[in-house]
Amino acid sequence: MTKYERISVAPISGALGAEIGGVDVAEELDDATIGEIRQALLDHLVIFFRGQNLPVARHKAFTRRFGDIFIHPNYQLGQEDKEMVYLLRQPGDTSVAGEKWHADTTMMETPPMGAILYALETPAHGGDTLFANQYLAYEALSDGMQGLLDGLNAVHSDIRVAGPQSDVNAKRSSKVRDDANWQPTVHAHPIVRVHPETGRKCLFVNSVYTMHIEGMTEAESAPILNFLYNHQCRPEFTCRFRWQPGSIAFWDNRSTLHLAIHDNFDCVRHMQRTQIAG
Repeated sequence: MTKYERISVAPISGALGAEIGGVDVAEELDDATIGEIRQALLDHLVIFFRGQNLPVARHKAFTRRFGDIFIHPNYQLGQEDKEMVYLLRQPGDTSVAGEKWHADTTMMETPPMGAILYALETPAHGGDTLFANQYLAYEALSDGMQGLLDGLNAVHSDIRVAGPQSDVNAKRSSKVRDDANWQPTVHAHPIVRVHPETGRKCLFVNSVYTMHIEGMTEAESAPILNFLYNHQCRPEFTCRFRWQPGSIAFWDNRSTLHLAIHDNFDCVRHMQRTQIAG
């Protein structure tokens, strides 16, 4: 186990996730502290901070200690600040962003390495987020299934979550591009990915962005992919985070999936998010 000297690290489940204490992320942190936070992220895949005050400028400054800020192509609706995404759920919404298991923005040629989500307003209960460990998901597969998947690529697209055909804007307050000039972004990625920092293998598919296995039709791919979608979010691979105003979740997008639980129908849930370029 990593020995931390500048932060406290308290795991919240056996699979992944840890709460970080002893640090104010809005401060100008030294390199050693940032190094420990990054190591905690690699060790636990998603890390959480409580009781933080994170104005937009400090949110961005903290994000940049880990990499360049990724500009999400589908949340560009003419706003001046293109680096910050706001995720809003209001009473009357019948859908929320991220309510299916997914990794973020995997249709990009280089998907973002992570995201930092900060809670501005949360309901008294509900609206939790689930995370799933994709190292464990891969390692729990049989040798035969691992051998089948190694070397295969899957095609990812954002056609289900943006554009006029998706019809998501009619259901929720968090809007995406749906103009006539929108075009899908499509790229292929290995189904089994080797994490660039840890060297461990993990599954890298999800039911939101993955369309089919490269070289197969959607019908031919479906039995394999549907098995993986059900397998990769088994309860023993997951943790659950209960939000409070001032809470932060920082996840490794390369080795996790996450899901926003849509169970706070009469309440407001307002979050601000940056993503870190891959």
